Amino acid sequence: MNSHAPNIRPVIRQLDEAAANRIAAGEVVERPASAVKELVETALDAGATRIEIAIARGGKGLIRVSDDGCGMTPEDLPMALARHATSKIDGSDLLDIRSFGFRGEALPSLGAVGRLTITSRAEGHDGAQISVAGGRFGPVRPAAANRGTVVELRDLFFATPARLKFLRSDRAETQAITETIRRLAMAEPYVGFTLTDEEEARILFRADAEQGELFGALQTRLTRVMGAEFTENALTIDAERDGLTLTGFAALPTYSRGAAVAQHLYVNGRPVRDKLLTGALRAGYMDVLPSGRHPAAVLFITCDPHQVDVNVHPAKAEVRFRDPGIARGLVVSALRHTLAGAGHRSSTTVGTAALGAALIEPQPMQAATYRSYQADYRPSAPAIAASFAFQAPGFAEAPSARVEPEPDALPAPEAAPLGAARAQLHENWIIAQTATGIVIVDQHAAHERLVYERLKALAEANGIPSQALLIPEIVELSQDDADRILAIADELAGLGMVIEAFGGGAVAVREVPALLGRLDAKALLRDILDDLADQGSSDRLKARVDAVLSSMACHGSVRSGRRMSADEMNALLREMERTPKSGQCNHGRPTWVELKLTDIERLFGR
Repeated sequence: MNSHAPNIRPVIRQLDEAAANRIAAGEVVERPASAVKELVETALDAGATRIEIAIARGGKGLIRVSDDGCGMTPEDLPMALARHATSKIDGSDLLDIRSFGFRGEALPSLGAVGRLTITSRAEGHDGAQISVAGGRFGPVRPAAANRGTVVELRDLFFATPARLKFLRSDRAETQAITETIRRLAMAEPYVGFTLTDEEEARILFRADAEQGELFGALQTRLTRVMGAEFTENALTIDAERDGLTLTGFAALPTYSRGAAVAQHLYVNGRPVRDKLLTGALRAGYMDVLPSGRHPAAVLFITCDPHQVDVNVHPAKAEVRFRDPGIARGLVVSALRHTLAGAGHRSSTTVGTAALGAALIEPQPMQAATYRSYQADYRPSAPAIAASFAFQAPGFAEAPSARVEPEPDALPAPEAAPLGAARAQLHENWIIAQTATGIVIVDQHAAHERLVYERLKALAEANGIPSQALLIPEIVELSQDDADRILAIADELAGLGMVIEAFGGGAVAVREVPALLGRLDAKALLRDILDDLADQGSSDRLKARVDAVLSSMACHGSVRSGRRMSADEMNALLREMERTPKSGQCNHGRPTWVELKLTDIERLFGR
């Protein structure tokens, strides 16, 4: 029965194979870039070391993928176009997947919606060719061919014209194909890729096969694909936990982007867009990026295939880990450890931007987002006063305070990364001389990060102090939500928030972090539950506590307009060199800028 014909009983019919293939193709092949991805991954599975892709009209008119892989025999060609026929698995273990393809759907789906021709030759066999158009197969014919396979797809979606109406312009589809090839090329440094637009007779992308050990080859490939600026400002990631290995490169916080366009994540070599992993990437950069900025990273997770399920999305763009907590924890801890190890380092693009600002009239900057951020988490007056106790000696506001210089307090310029202080401008900017140029330091931003890291270390060592509520706050939740929030009760207690079951689905909040003052516990718990449902974990309470510590550090650090002696300035530089993440302030802005002598000479036209 249905609303269109309420008095007619519907009849169940078996769809013919051609219609079934066209329906299935809608899941596998969404646009030309999807077809390119499937064909290139098939070439990689065949052991290709050189892959050439040619397109026309954004892939709508032509997609041709040529490889030098193992090829196929004449007997293999008809079977390759049969649905659910594959050489990658035998069906006995659907978790033991060690290849890109395994469903046997790509080629039959492409043949159902376009005009597909496959020409292939295996070592020791004659070349052969087969064609299929709109699901109609042609015979296998002899063909002249080198070892490998050439798959040519013309008139994509000619058999389903309605799909053509939903495709974007030729230029947009070409850009999508180029991005697909770039993502695949980043994970395969030993394979050469060439993408050509046949209509315009131009090369859209090219990356020759790299040589050398894996990390070196990968770094060279990323330089070709993402640019030298990324690799110059990227940190090497290499960590392992419970059978999962994380490698790759993560950019410095000061090398951030306005959108998440430079985030590339791979699981066992397969490019994925997974909420769990992108959430872990954001958490790893949690307190070092300004609002609205996004980290840049290329990360590879490698594990036993049985620890991850790749068969959860038609296009294999998402994965599911057997233990998602281990995967997320590995990414977060590795990123935080690596960023902390970078110390005072800041991206080279900061100096380039400063030089550009000096050569071109600067545009007015938008107001910093810090004011509203600070207003939300303003600490109490006693907390602000207490933060002054954590200042470095000699940085108090008292006029009589002085730093006793250590033997190396005034090093030669080449003796320290941030050089030796030479002047203070406008009671805010420290000018230091290095062996190769000068460093300009924002004294307030730099000391703010130093105090912040000291406060965080103290809180981690002694725990976050909690404030017992005179009357516990009862939060009514569903039984499932109550179980979920109580499962992380120990973690919340470590951050100063004590909860316990109150019967049914209710939860009693007995203590809250003293730093947060008045707190809407119900709203916070519901936000944490949303994070748990979306990402499997939550850093929301820690972010709130860190925000207060950041505000305390801001109030307790050296202010702009404070005149500093040479000893004090050098002491600040030395402590920056010893402190993790001192290359950016608590709000993600750079704390120092370096100008090389060659840059300074350019300013004067020398």
